[in-house]
Amino acid sequence: MLTMAPRKRNRHVLGFLCCFQSTDHPEITFKDSSVPLQLLEFSLPIPPTDELNARFAELVDELDLTDKNRDAMFALPMEKKWQIYCSKKKEQDDPNKQATSWPDYYIDRINSMAAMQTVFAFDEEEMEMRNTVVEGLKTALRTQPMRFVMRFIELDGLTCLLNFLRSMDYDTSESRIHTSVIGCIKALMNNSQGRAHVLAHPESINIISHSLRTENIKTKIAVLEILGAVCLVPGGHKKVLQAMLHYQVYAAERTRFQTLLNELDRSTGKYRDEVHLKTAIMSFINAVLNAGAGEDNLEFRLHLRYEFLMLGIQPVIDKLRNHENATLDRHLDFFEMVRNEDENELAKRLDLVHIDTRSTSQMFELIRKKLSHTEAYPHLVSILQHCLQMPWKRNGTNNQHWQLLDRILQQIVLQDEKGEDPDVAPLENFNVKNIIRMLVNENEVKQWKDQAEKFRKEHVELLARLEKKERECETKTQEKDDMMKTLNKMKDKLQKESAELRQAREQVVEFSIHLNELTNSNTGGLSFPHPPPPGAPPFFSCAVPPPFCLPTMGSSKKKAIPQPSHPLKSFNWHKLAEDRIQGTVWNDIDDLRAFNTLDLEDFEKMFSAYQRQQKELGSTEDLYLTMRKVKELSVIDGRRAQNCVILLSKLKLSNEEIKRAILQMDEQEDLAKDMLEQLLKFVPEKSDIDLLEEHKHETDRMARADRFLYEMSRIDHYQQRLQALFFKKKFAERLAEAKPKIEVILLASKELCRSKRLKQLLEVVLAFGNYMNKGQRGNAFGFRISSLNKIGDTKSSIDRNITLLHYLIMIFEKSYPEILTIQLDLLHVPDAAKVNLAELEKEINNIKNGLKALEAELEYQKRRTRDGEDKFVPVMSDFITVASFSFSEMEDMLVEAKDKYSKMLKHFSEDETKMQPDEFFGIFDTFLQSFAEAKQDLENMRRKKEEEERRARMEAMLKEQREKERRLKKARAGSVSEEVGEFDDLVSALRSGEVFDKDLSKLKRNRKRVVNQLADSSRERAVTKLNY
Repeated sequence: MLTMAPRKRNRHVLGFLCCFQSTDHPEITFKDSSVPLQLLEFSLPIPPTDELNARFAELVDELDLTDKNRDAMFALPMEKKWQIYCSKKKEQDDPNKQATSWPDYYIDRINSMAAMQTVFAFDEEEMEMRNTVVEGLKTALRTQPMRFVMRFIELDGLTCLLNFLRSMDYDTSESRIHTSVIGCIKALMNNSQGRAHVLAHPESINIISHSLRTENIKTKIAVLEILGAVCLVPGGHKKVLQAMLHYQVYAAERTRFQTLLNELDRSTGKYRDEVHLKTAIMSFINAVLNAGAGEDNLEFRLHLRYEFLMLGIQPVIDKLRNHENATLDRHLDFFEMVRNEDENELAKRLDLVHIDTRSTSQMFELIRKKLSHTEAYPHLVSILQHCLQMPWKRNGTNNQHWQLLDRILQQIVLQDEKGEDPDVAPLENFNVKNIIRMLVNENEVKQWKDQAEKFRKEHVELLARLEKKERECETKTQEKDDMMKTLNKMKDKLQKESAELRQAREQVVEFSIHLNELTNSNTGGLSFPHPPPPGAPPFFSCAVPPPFCLPTMGSSKKKAIPQPSHPLKSFNWHKLAEDRIQGTVWNDIDDLRAFNTLDLEDFEKMFSAYQRQQKELGSTEDLYLTMRKVKELSVIDGRRAQNCVILLSKLKLSNEEIKRAILQMDEQEDLAKDMLEQLLKFVPEKSDIDLLEEHKHETDRMARADRFLYEMSRIDHYQQRLQALFFKKKFAERLAEAKPKIEVILLASKELCRSKRLKQLLEVVLAFGNYMNKGQRGNAFGFRISSLNKIGDTKSSIDRNITLLHYLIMIFEKSYPEILTIQLDLLHVPDAAKVNLAELEKEINNIKNGLKALEAELEYQKRRTRDGEDKFVPVMSDFITVASFSFSEMEDMLVEAKDKYSKMLKHFSEDETKMQPDEFFGIFDTFLQSFAEAKQDLENMRRKKEEEERRARMEAMLKEQREKERRLKKARAGSVSEEVGEFDDLVSALRSGEVFDKDLSKLKRNRKRVVNQLADSSRERAVTKLNY
C-alpha cells in the first residue's frame, strides 16, 4: 500500500502541503496489502496518459509545492498518480465534509463568535466548542486544496481573524482560542499565496504583535515564532520592526523591546514553559539582529543591538545559562559570538584590538586621534562647541534637542545610498522647530510646568541632603583612613613584639639549660626537669623566684562615693588607672569634698535613666487648656459652623488676612474665584450678627467659625464687597463665554444669505420637487427650509439603499461639482445650532444688572469715610470704566446679530416669531450631516464595487502569479527562506537555531583564530562573558 514517510507533525493522510517540505526527495513505500485502505479502490479505469497528466498537474498546482517536490510528484508512476488523484477526488466529494469544505462556514462562525463575545459570557463547554471551530479552520488551511486558501483570501478571511484578535475579551485572550487563532494565521502563511496576502495587509503584523501582551505562554511563543520567521522572509524584516514600534505605543513601553526583555528576565516557576518562551524570545532577537538589513550591515546590527544592551540583556543572558538547555544555549552562543565578531570588525576598521563602548572618554579620544590633522577636525571642534551651547536643564524639557541630535546621527550612519533607513521612524526633514514640536507632547509639557516648582523645591531639599550625606561620607572616609593607619601600626607592633617574644623564649631555654648544668655539677646527681620545648611556657622549680606581676584591679583603693536611689544616665568618659595618678593634677583633687555641697536629689531628677513620657497631671497648662476647651463659645448652627471651618482650612489664611484681602480688593490674589463663591455662602445673616453682638466682649472664647463671622460682620457692606469682588473676577470669563455665541449667530446668518452653493442646491431641489409632485403639491415657487431633511426619506424604487439625497449628490458630481463643497460656505452653522438665544439674552441681562449693582455700591462707598486700607473706590472705579465699555460693545454686537438673523429669516421666507436660532440653524446642521453621510455612502458603494471587480480579476491572474513566483523562487535559490522551505519549516529551523548553523560555524572558526591572535599578543578578553 502507498504511504508517505512519517513526519514530525501528524496531519491528514494526503495533506500534500506538508508532504514535501524537506529539500530532499520524499521516500515512498508500500505497506502490507492486508490493511484495507480506500487509496487502492479504483472506481474508474486509468485515463489516457495525456489526460491523466493534465488532471494531475491541476492537483499539484493546488498544492503549491516547491520546484524539487513538484518534480518528485511528476516523476511518480502512472498508477500512483491515479491513486493519489482518485483519493483526493473521493475526499472532496465526501458529503460529510461539505459543510466545512469551504471557508464561508468558518468565516461566518468566527464573525459570529467575535460579535457574541462582547455581549455574552461563555462557560467552559462553549469555549471548547468555539476552540473546535478555530482548530477546524487551522486544519483546513493546512490540508485543504489550494482553492480553499484562495477562497479564504477572496472572502477576506484574514481580516476576519484580525478583527477577532482585536475584539477579544480578557477570558478569550487567555484561553486556547487565542493560540488557535494565531495558529490559523500561521497555517495561512504556510502557503505562498497566503503568506504574500498576510505580508501585504497593512496592519496584520501590527495586530499579531498585540498578542504579546497576553499571559498565555503558548500564545506568546506562537507570535514570536511568526515574527521571527517573517524577519527571514524577503520584505518582512522591516514590517517586524514597525510592528515592535507599534507595540511600544500599544503597550505603553518606555522603549522598544522592553516587554521582551522583561519576559526574558522573568521567572514563571514552570521550567518547561519558561525555557520554551525564553528560547522563542532569543530566536526572535537573533532573527531581528541578523536578518534583513542585519545580514550584511554592521552599522545596523550595532545600532539595533545597542537597544538590547541598554535594556540590560547581557546580565540576563548570563543568568539564562543556569537553565542548562542545549537549544537555548545555542541561541545565547550565537548572540554573543555575533556580538564579539561585530565588535572585532569595528575595532579592525579603527586599527584597534578592542573598543570599550562603555567608556565615553575612550571613544572621544579615539575620534579625536582619528580626525586630528584632517579636514574633518575643525568640524568636530565646531560640533563640540555647539553642544556646549545647547540648552540644558536638570528635570527640564530640553532632552528632545539631544534626542534630535542622536536621531540625525543615526540617520547619517544607517541611511543607504538611496536615502532609505533599514530601521523604522526615520526623520522626514531637519526643520528643528517641526521636529521638536513632533517630539514634545503638549500635555506632558503642561504637566512638567505644573510640577516645575515642586521639582525645584525637592531639588533644593535633595541638594541639602546630598551635602549632608557628603559631609557624613567624608567623615566616615576619614575615620576609615584613621582606622586603617591604626591597624597598620598595630600590625607592625604585633610583629615586633612577636619577634621579641621568640627571642625571649630562646634566651629562657638557654638559661634553663645552663642552670640545669650548674645545678647538676653542684648537687652531684640531682636532676631537674628538662626545659620545655620552644613555644611552651617555661617550667621553674620552687627554688626559682616568681616573676614580677603588675598589681591587679582588686588591689586599688575603694572610694566612699554616695549611691543614687535609682539608676542614672552614664557619663561617657575615659577613666585613668590609679597607677597613672601619681605626680599629676589628679593627685591633689578630692571629689569627696564636692559631694558635701552638691544637691544630689535634684541631680537625680534631671539625669534619671527613666524617661517621663507625659506631663504631670494637674499642671497649670493642662488645667488652662481643659478650661478653655470646656468654655469655648459657639452660637452658630453646628452644621453651618462645621462647613465654615472646612472652608477656612482650605483657604489657609487668618481672619486678619482675609479681611485685608477684601478691603484691598484682593490685590495680592489670595482669594481664588471658587473660594469667593464659597465665602458668599457664609455671609453673616442678621440673626447671626445679633447673637454674636451679644457676646462681643468674649471674642477670645469664640469658636473658629463664630470668630470669623463676627470679624467679617465688622466690615461695612461685607456682602456687597464680596459680591463686587466676585463679579470683577468672573466678568472676563463670562464675557468670553457669551461673545463667541453672538459672533457665531452673526457669521452663520451672513453665510446663509451669501452662499451661492446653497442657492444653487435649493434651485435643483425645487426643480426635482416640482417634477415629482403633481396637483396641489406641485407647481411650487419655494418650500420651507425644514423640507431639506425630508429628502432622505424618499427611496429609489430600484435600489432601496439609494435615496433622493444620494441621487442628488450623483447629479451634483456630474453637473454641479461646486455644490459638493457646500460645507465650506456654512462653516459656522453647526456652532450656531448649539446657541440658545433666550439663555444668551438672560445671561447678558444678568451681567448688565450686576454692573448696575456695582455702580450703586461704588456711589455708596464714595459717600462714606474710608480708612487707608480700603481700596474699593479706586479699584472698582477703574474696573467699571473698562467693563462698561466691553459690555456695551457686546450689547451692540447682539443687536446686530439679532437684526441680521431677522433679515436672514425673511430671506428664506420663515416666520420670525416661531423660529429660534438653534432650531433654524439646526435644520441646516442636520442636513449638512446627512449630506456628508450620503457622500460617504456613495464612496463606499464605489469602493465595494471596485473591490468586487478586483477579486474577479484576481482568479484569472492566479496561474500567471504562480508561474511568476516559481521563477522568483529559482532566482532566490540561495536565500535563507528558500533553503528552509515552507513557513512551518522556517519556524522550526528558527526555533532550533538551525537557521543560524552556517553563520555559527563560521563565527566559531573566526573566534578561534581571533583568540589565538589575542593570545599571541598577550591581550586577554572574554569571549562570551560580556557585561554591558
